[in-house]
Amino acid sequence: MTKVRAAGITSGSVVDGLGVRTVAFFQGCPRHCDGCHNPETRPFDDGKEMNVSELVQEVLETITPLTKGITFSGGEPLAQMEALIEAIKMLKQKKPYLDIWVYTGYTWEEIKDKPVLEMIDVLVDGPFIQEQKDLTLAFRGSLNQRIIDVQETIKQGELVELKLETE
Repeated sequence: MTKVRAAGITSGSVVDGLGVRTVAFFQGCPRHCDGCHNPETRPFDDGKEMNVSELVQEVLETITPLTKGITFSGGEPLAQMEALIEAIKMLKQKKPYLDIWVYTGYTWEEIKDKPVLEMIDVLVDGPFIQEQKDLTLAFRGSLNQRIIDVQETIKQGELVELKLETE
């Protein structure tokens, strides 16, 4: 069984993607962006180590009829790629109607060939850049970050940003 190091789980979030969401925060990030929103999730040896199945069970316990999706954030979820893939597979098996968002400090161009992308609906990419901080942006912290419609991007073969009604 694959292990994951998790920083925590939050339910009922409306700031980590469209609709009411459950957010699983992965522990550990190699990027160390200045002004990081979750600096406590940086150390790889912090948080709680558990089996992916335990994490998934905890996520499933937070799902209500209002829940639209699951968001993986951190830390850096892609730093625990095997655990992320396993968790998404398990969640899609149990709750296929929930959409999957992933926040990463990597850009699309850096990770576009990773198999995990086939399982993700929306990717918020790019490192947080303090000098580009903009509190008016929906679901991201700095102007360089993009909200990518992953499945449409794969289908079209070119980057497609998600259009938000609020912008």
